[in-house]
Amino acid sequence: MYVGAEWLLAGWEKIISPAWGTSGKALAGFAAGALAKSSGANPAVQGWYAWFLQHIVLPNAGFFSFLVTWGEFAVGLGILLGILTGIAAGFGVLMNLNYLLAGTVSVNPILGMLGLFLCFSWRVCGWIGFDRWLLPALGLPWKPGTWFRPQESTATVRRP
Repeated sequence: MYVGAEWLLAGWEKIISPAWGTSGKALAGFAAGALAKSSGANPAVQGWYAWFLQHIVLPNAGFFSFLVTWGEFAVGLGILLGILTGIAAGFGVLMNLNYLLAGTVSVNPILGMLGLFLCFSWRVCGWIGFDRWLLPALGLPWKPGTWFRPQESTATVRRP
């Protein structure tokens, strides 16, 4: 519940903030701060990640801002409601990893470790949520669920 609430609230704060959304102002400031940490004898941000921020994220700040905003909200909603909990937690861990690579520690290591726990226990972590019914219907990659199984024919064949 803690992990889901943290993601949901972080996403909601960004949704209601005019600096986030599609403007990209807040994300551009975050990326610029990370780029400042990429120089010196012991940089907090590695050179390859600084290149990614400078050449991929900053030119597309509006798009990445939209992804972060709604991604955080969707991860929180998925974890709290138990809808594809393992997948939601996996995307949360991916965002935590990006925040850590950008030199931001805060609550990210804690959320990352708890998110990994949710990923590893994906078969049971959503049992009190909608995954209880959703996962049997969707199935597994190696075993289709009720929505994807071929229907057995109940028609009778008439023979002459």
